[in-house]
Formats: sequence, structure tokens, C-alpha cells
Amino acid sequence: MERKTPALGKEELEEFRQKTKDFYEGKITKNDYKGYSGRYGSYAQRGGKCSMIRLRMAGGQLTKDKLLYIAQSIEKYHVKKAHLTTCQTIQLHDLDADAVCGIMEGAMEHGIITLGGGGDFPRNVMAPPLSGTQRGECFDVLPYATKAEEFLLSFLDAKKMPRKLKVCFSNSPDNVTHATFRDLGFVARPDGKFDVYSAGGLGNQPKIGMLMAEAVDPSRILYYILAMREVFLEHGNYEQRGKARTRFMRDKLGDEGYKQAYLEKLAQAEAGEDLTVSVEPEEIRKKADGTRVSGSRILEQKQEGLYSVLYHPLGGCPDPAVFGRLYNVIENMEEVELRIAPDETLYIVNLTGTEAEKVLEATQDGAQTPFESSVACIGSAVCQAGVRDSQSLLAAAVKAVREADLPASALPRVHISGCPSSCGTHQIGQIGFRGGVRMIDKTACPAFEVCFFGCDRQGEERLGQSAGTMLQDDIPAFLVEVGREVAASGLSYASWEKENREKLLEIAGKYTA
Repeated sequence: MERKTPALGKEELEEFRQKTKDFYEGKITKNDYKGYSGRYGSYAQRGGKCSMIRLRMAGGQLTKDKLLYIAQSIEKYHVKKAHLTTCQTIQLHDLDADAVCGIMEGAMEHGIITLGGGGDFPRNVMAPPLSGTQRGECFDVLPYATKAEEFLLSFLDAKKMPRKLKVCFSNSPDNVTHATFRDLGFVARPDGKFDVYSAGGLGNQPKIGMLMAEAVDPSRILYYILAMREVFLEHGNYEQRGKARTRFMRDKLGDEGYKQAYLEKLAQAEAGEDLTVSVEPEEIRKKADGTRVSGSRILEQKQEGLYSVLYHPLGGCPDPAVFGRLYNVIENMEEVELRIAPDETLYIVNLTGTEAEKVLEATQDGAQTPFESSVACIGSAVCQAGVRDSQSLLAAAVKAVREADLPASALPRVHISGCPSSCGTHQIGQIGFRGGVRMIDKTACPAFEVCFFGCDRQGEERLGQSAGTMLQDDIPAFLVEVGREVAASGLSYASWEKENREKLLEIAGKYTA
């Protein structure tokens, strides 16, 4: 049975344009507009004076054509703020109604989907940013993520789900997409098959996913996706939005009951229409030019003599002009494209040594240390649901750490979420912060809960341990004190933490007391 991705027709676009105009004229409430606009990948920002739009990028893959369109849109609509998300999408911010509608309409011609970018829909399907190029990977999973995205998009106009559904693929134990604790994760194995995990997730009441099946042939992934959707439709919570994610079905059914329900839906899916997929992996045939390069932002690909360059804009918020700058650099480079990572990093892949040097030159404004590559959600200055401004906290912390002149290895990447939703993935960071409040003399003060010792590596998954709540203004000083303690030991942060967990908690205690 052929499935088609819903297209945004002129009538529907005009309806969206009118609804958006009505919202800004005060004719539609904030909640009603949010419930409507999410389907189109757009939301009004905090304050209700401007909008954002979310551009889906299956597997984080950003081709030259898509890059050019985004760069041209940024220039045409004078976009001043962009954000790389932890779901491998690109958000453009501070847009008026004409910009939102114009970008949305033009995106379709370049294979960029905004539909389903918000609301109760399947979200952007994720894959490791270096899939197909990474040394030591089990196999290239990006083609399967692309097939999964096409399949899930065909359900946008089908029966409404209780809430969003996140599907992802992993190509190695690095588990950068968190495949073992998403709604549905396909984990590649050395034998060319997938293990399948389900009903995990971060945020409120987080859970590591359940292993549902082992050694699944990749051709059968769509049956497992259909089963996931069907069990969510039947057992998901339509009444309580806060409980309407797949992980809560395990509370309702019990782990064994959930697994049984899933396997029943899987059997029904396999007895239905033919959903087998056939994938021809794209082989990178590009030849090296003999130039050797190295550095902290250089990765050698499994293709001999080819490289990837990583670029991490602070807070995942690049200068919007970088999209045009990068396009100008790579326009005539064979097989080169960008990949968005779940940690808000951009990878430019399939570069010769000479090309890598040019890309390095064009991306010098990014993070220079692990700490500067910290992950932060867009924060409450923009997000309606945000509690605290993650971006301003990170900016203040980076400034303090730079002024303290700490060694690059003294602090790890930290993860900052402005609210319990964990868009900044704070629950799996070595150090994580979650926005909240702290009462002082009966006054609610801006604060963040701090947690330690999280890990997302496959087989070592561990949710962070809460260690209390710090005032937002105290966090930069806390990080500097930890960094100085680590620097004095002569160790890297990872090595120091293994032997000094009690010391870390002791330092944190001074700021949470």
C-alpha cells in the first residue's frame, strides 16, 4: 500500500496565515493558537509578539540545497536568531506572520517539512550525525531513519495520538540519539540487525526504555513503528496531558503487560499490509587529496583520508549568517553536507584535508572546550513553557569559566533545561541543571536543580542524581570552584570525578544549603 506524505496546500496555508493574523490581533487565545499551530511546526514565543518555526531534518541531514534555502530565507526575512535543537531540527525565531508563512511555503520545494514539528504528532526521526562516516559504527542507519520519517509523516492526518512520538536510530554504543530511552529506538548491532527498545524518555518521571526485540532484520522496521503507534493509540492517556507519553503506559499496564500489548500489535501489523523496506546504502566514493589535518574539531572518517569538522555554536544558537557562510564554503565541494547532532553540534562531513581546513576557518566562532560545547534549551526568554532562561545561565557560566582561565579538561559538557521537560537533556549529563525556583525569605528566586553522574552510553545508561537546588546567580561560581579543584589535581574532569564524587557533592552542598 502506497503512503503519501501530506502536503501543505494553498488553502491550508492560507488558513494558517489567517489564524496567525487573528492570533496577533487578539482574536484567538494563546492556548487555542498553540493547539492549532503546533501541527505546522510553529508556535508563538513568550509574550505573544512573534513566532518560531521548526524545520524537520530527518536524521539531522542538511543537504546543500536545504542549507541554501535556509540561508536565503534568513537573509530575505532578516532572521536574527536560530537554534539547533536536541531533536536535530533547526528553529528560526523572532519571526512575524509573513516570515513564518513564507518560510513554511518555500520549504516544501526543498524537501523541508514543517508539518508535525509540534503538537501531538510523530516528531523528527533521529539518527547519529556521523552515520555512514563514523569509524567503528555497526552500520549506516541513516537510510532507515529516512524511511521511518517518510512512514511516520503519512500518519499526520490519521487518528490523533495522545501526544508526540519520538523515534530514533543508533549506530554504535555511543548512543548519541538516546535510542535506548526514547519512545521507540532501533539500536544497531555488529551483525547488521537491530535491537528494539520502547517506552523510555526523559522529562517528568523518566525511564530507560524496555528491550522489546532482538536481532530484528532492518527490512522490518516499519512493522515495529506501526505497532508502537497502535499501542499508543489504544493505551495512551488522552485525559491527562502530563501522563500522555509512552513511558506512562508502563505504569498503567506494568512492564510485562506493556510488552504483551506491544507484541500483540506487532503481530497484527505483520499480518497486515506489506511494510518491508529495501535500502541501498549510499557509498561515499570521494577520493582524498592527500592533505592530512588534525585538531580538536577534526574527526577522521572511516573513508580513508576524509574528515568531518565539528562546529558547536554556544548554546546551540549560531549566528544566522553562518548558514550562508557555510554554503559559500562547501558549494562546490563534492558530496559534502551538514549533519545536526542531538547535542546541538553541526558536523560538516565528507571533506578532504584541504576542504577541512577551509571549513575550520569558517567556523572559528564556536566552542573551544568540552564545557563550551554544553547543551542548553532555548529557554524561557523565548519558550512559553520555559521556567528559567537556560541560554543566559550558560552565557554567564562560559564567561566566568573563561575569566578563571581553567584548563580545557577541567570541566565537562553540562546540560541545561529551562523546565522539567528536559529539552536540554539535563538528566543524562555528568552535570545537569533543571530550571525551577528557590524560596528565600518567602520570595521565589530564579534557581536550577543540579544533578550529577548521568550517562547515556549504551549499556551504562544512568539518570542523574539530584543534589539540591542552586540559585541561578551562584551557578557560575560553583562551576569555577569545581574546575579549580579539578585543575589542581592535574586530572581531567572524568578521571577526577571517579575518585572524588563525595568531594563534588560537598562543593555542591555549599551552594544548595
